[in-house]
Amino acid sequence: KYVSFSRKHDLDKSSAPQEAGTRPSRCPDNSAFKQQKLPAWKPRLTIASVLSTFFLTGAFCLSVGVSLVVAANSVREIQVDYSDKCSNCSKLRENSSNWNNECLCSINFTLAEDMLGDVFMYYGLQNFYQNHRRYVLSRSDEQLLGRNVQNTYCAPFAAYKNGTPMAPCGAIANSMFNDTIDLFYNFNSSVIQVPLLKTGNSWWTDKNVKFRNPDSHNLSAAFAGTARPPYWHKPAYLLDVEDEKNNGYINDDFIIWMRVSAFATFKNLYRRISRKGQFTDGLPAGNYTFHISYNFPVTKFKGKKYVILSTMVWSGGSNPFLGIAYLVCGTVLIHHPNPNLSEAALLLMHICS
Repeated sequence: KYVSFSRKHDLDKSSAPQEAGTRPSRCPDNSAFKQQKLPAWKPRLTIASVLSTFFLTGAFCLSVGVSLVVAANSVREIQVDYSDKCSNCSKLRENSSNWNNECLCSINFTLAEDMLGDVFMYYGLQNFYQNHRRYVLSRSDEQLLGRNVQNTYCAPFAAYKNGTPMAPCGAIANSMFNDTIDLFYNFNSSVIQVPLLKTGNSWWTDKNVKFRNPDSHNLSAAFAGTARPPYWHKPAYLLDVEDEKNNGYINDDFIIWMRVSAFATFKNLYRRISRKGQFTDGLPAGNYTFHISYNFPVTKFKGKKYVILSTMVWSGGSNPFLGIAYLVCGTVLIHHPNPNLSEAALLLMHICS
């Protein structure tokens, strides 16, 4: 046995060079490029260059942070909570059998100062978790592109018991915010309705790329054979009775709602103030009234609803977080020129941007 093993070992050794010679070599060519021998520039880090870089970067972050904070503080915003003020309607909506009974409520408020420029109206929800995994997946993107398909992700809001498919399907569409909010300006002894724009509020890519109506000469015929979601009061092709081009899957309110939020408290754009007549420069100071058709119940999940009026600046809305992040990064870079701490501050600034 020992002799046979030694002979086999000698044969393996003798055949090894032959096999190695037949295999293609994986070593890169002996060139300056492939062997990384090309001349390269390396900065010489000195105390003066490192400190000056930290100080200049910190000064830049501080200047940007101050500009962002000042711009955010210049935004005019007013928020009205109407969850408790419309308590009668809230109790009515707790019973799903009363869905066909309209409930109206009015909320008065006062603008102490003019809201100049473009004014945006938002609706806000608190304690409404749109980030639940099953909720986020409960939609059919192919259906929203106008294709006649069935998606298992939409269950249990895919079809009724008799087999009639829902259009649109899914939990996101079924829970669409459907309160109607109108704004009135109390000027002297007269009441003037503030003109609101209901189109042009969604993203261009959503309106023209991600959402399309089914191909048909008539929108009602395109949705034939389907039914509205259970919580909707009217079918998709009647979402906007005043504008035929704002119906179906390309309705602005529907598109905005389908872009779910990552947080339980969020706000969505509802309307824009039309700058004409007395509102050419924005909303003048004075007394106003919200007329709300209350349809969206929030008491079962202990939520709240808001109406928000806000102006806009070059940096966006009234959110000072990005400016504060720049201020913190600039302060760390200037007062603590530690490489590890400064790299963490720059990483935080990059994430915030």
